[in-house]
Amino acid sequence: MTAGRLEGRKAIVTGAARGIGLAIARRLAQEGAEVMLADIDGDIAEAEARAIGGNALAARVDIASPASIDAMLDAARGRWGVLHILVNNAAILDMTAFERLTLERFNEVLAVNLTGALACTLAAVPLMSAGWSRVLNIASIMGVRGSRDSLPYSTAKGGIVNMTRALACDLAPRGILVNAIAPGFIDTRMALLPDGTGHEHETAWFKDIYLKYGRIPLGRAGTPEDIAGPALFLCSEDCRYVTGQILLVDGGVSATF
Repeated sequence: MTAGRLEGRKAIVTGAARGIGLAIARRLAQEGAEVMLADIDGDIAEAEARAIGGNALAARVDIASPASIDAMLDAARGRWGVLHILVNNAAILDMTAFERLTLERFNEVLAVNLTGALACTLAAVPLMSAGWSRVLNIASIMGVRGSRDSLPYSTAKGGIVNMTRALACDLAPRGILVNAIAPGFIDTRMALLPDGTGHEHETAWFKDIYLKYGRIPLGRAGTPEDIAGPALFLCSEDCRYVTGQILLVDGGVSATF
């Protein structure tokens, strides 16, 4: 049997109980990595780890809590003694209108979407293998362009974009490559409308603006699996001369800006 591209590598994926994080965790495991599915919903993460099988494991983690992050890394240290791949995917979506936005809510979103990613990275770096490690941050198309009613989310994801570039410079001497994926419209639970009546990409507004007028050249919303493939590349040996890059995976939306 041919060894996978990540055979022997140890990986943590945050926000891995569902959606993009779960798709990435599955793909890394398929390529031979031992993966920890970390999520605030520990029960679902545990069930998904069992479904993946092999050496997959789960950890309940609150990305907004430094103590919880430390416990996650302690579990990885006790299990593996080393870490090769960290995928910072955990996030919350907030589409609060400016008129209703509070500073408290703004800080809550940043605590998970930006500060949490940095906290995970700071905690993980001492455990990472010198000479070969990867940090992959999941940003968003909303981090590279403005969007109405998205101030906390867009600000945090914009921070992820430039944090990725700065970390790439800081960690290159250690052999740690740092890159980001900026997804476009992806069909996940985060795309559910606030009233629970359906997904954003099923609305007449989305179909009219983004499909009818070609704002998504590929003509559809993406799937978590559309992100998992590029994520595998950025977590593998194939990206050995790639760091500090933001890969937009958006069906071509950014080409229409």
